[in-house]
Amino acid sequence: MERELKAHSRGDRNKYTAMDSWKSVIWFQHPEPLNTFAKMWYHVFLWALFSSIFVHTVAGLIAFLTLRKHKFGKFFPILILFMGVVTPVMSGIISSAAIACVYRYSSYPMQPSYALLWGVGQTVLSACIGFTRILATL
Repeated sequence: MERELKAHSRGDRNKYTAMDSWKSVIWFQHPEPLNTFAKMWYHVFLWALFSSIFVHTVAGLIAFLTLRKHKFGKFFPILILFMGVVTPVMSGIISSAAIACVYRYSSYPMQPSYALLWGVGQTVLSACIGFTRILATL
C-alpha cells in the first residue's frame, strides 16, 4: 500500500491514468490503444451513447416537422429524444462492458477506431431490431 501511495505522490502516470474526456474520445485525440477494461468500456459506451443521441435527434426533428400542427403529436419528439438517451444508458452499459470484457480477457488491446465501430454498431443493431419488429413476433 505504501508503495502505491509513493508512486502516486511521485506522479507516476503509468500506474495511475485518468479517464479521457468525452471530447478527446469523440475527436480521437489519444490514438494509443486502449489497454484497460475501464477505458475500453468508456470509449465503446460513449460512442454508443452519442451515435444513439444523433440518430434519435434526427428522428425527433422529422417527427416534429411532421406532427407540428397536431394537438398532442408535437410533444412526441420529446419522448423520442428521451429514449435516445435512456436506451444506450441502460443497455449500452451492459453490452459495452461485455465487449470490453472480451477484449480485456483475451489480452487484445482495442484501437479507438474499433471502439467507434462497436459503439455505432450497437446503435445500428438497435435500429435494425426496432425497424424489423423482431421482438413483436416473439
